[in-house]
Amino acid sequence: MRVGLLSREYPPDVYGGAGVHVEFLARELRPLVDLEVHTWGEGTADGVRRHRAWSALEGANDALRTLSVDLSMAAALEGRDLVHSHTWYTNLAGHLAALHLGIPHVMTAHSLEPLRPWKAEQLGGGYALSSWAERTAIEAADAVIAVSRAMRDDILACYPALEPERVHVVHNGIDVTLYQADPGTDVLRRYGIDPGRPYVIFVGRITRQKGVPHLLRAARELAKDVQLVLCAGAPDTPEIGREFRELVTELKKTRDGVCWIPSMLPRGEVVQLLTHAAVFVCPSVYEPLGIVNLEAMACGTAVVASGVGGIPEVVADGENGVLVPYAEADPAAFEAGLARALNEVVGDPGAARRMGEAGRERAATEFGWAAVARRTVGVYDGILNGA
Repeated sequence: MRVGLLSREYPPDVYGGAGVHVEFLARELRPLVDLEVHTWGEGTADGVRRHRAWSALEGANDALRTLSVDLSMAAALEGRDLVHSHTWYTNLAGHLAALHLGIPHVMTAHSLEPLRPWKAEQLGGGYALSSWAERTAIEAADAVIAVSRAMRDDILACYPALEPERVHVVHNGIDVTLYQADPGTDVLRRYGIDPGRPYVIFVGRITRQKGVPHLLRAARELAKDVQLVLCAGAPDTPEIGREFRELVTELKKTRDGVCWIPSMLPRGEVVQLLTHAAVFVCPSVYEPLGIVNLEAMACGTAVVASGVGGIPEVVADGENGVLVPYAEADPAAFEAGLARALNEVVGDPGAARRMGEAGRERAATEFGWAAVARRTVGVYDGILNGA
């Protein structure tokens, strides 16, 4: 089976959960199919072809530049039996390849444009283009993979023209050999984190979706001895970046132990930081699943997360973490709930340790990438064999 896998992100250029997904899915698919990865960027490697936006569009809206990459990808898929796209950045490439080459198109939905209206702030008029590209691709795809049951429900609600039998659930995964407890503390000391004091950690992009401003306002109510570590970079817009910096500056005026690491860290450093945290926090206001929760769980760390999207399919409330209700109409209640849950977990190290152990066990037994790849190939087989 000759498969073309399409993604904006692929190592070494991975900055979000979708990129992590494609990295590990590709690794596990290679023994199962003849795989060719098409991604953004420059350079060549075995089994990987990189595409750049057209130079004639230099300075144009990012969505228009994306569509030029999609055309380049679609033109390069000759000889593939099936194409599998990830995120709106490559969905249209998969759709065009299906039309042009007469091959099936599978797309994995990691998020949905209709549920991310703040993207208009980032993309301007490009948000209408990204929404059109996603709708065009998803309604015509031979199969749509949702990364959670909640995501499947969202897909069918946003795109009622899509037949339910075409939407399959294949959860995100985690490699528990790469994500496991690291007893070292050199990384903590390098970034000025006191190993003798408990800390709450956030890892993610600075974006409306990840709810970081909510966390920073909730952090005002953290117990005084608790540190806050923010592995947060790549702001979606100058505006959200400025808001984040102002909130961090304000927080530092009232408490010490606030550590902001604005760069994308190597995986090994993130693992050590997750390992020694008293609790990992995921304050997302929209999250189809949230691979980073699995990463924290695999490191044996308790999780406090918003009870949105597919997060409850990963974080079992009271077992491996605590879920905090979120309502867009009442952000203050959400922020108070975050602070309360974080203080409760940090204040009970025994319970936090038990949650961490339960999380590690759940990540290892239910979310392995090899199983994800086998389920994905099962979707391919069903399409190609007419099942």
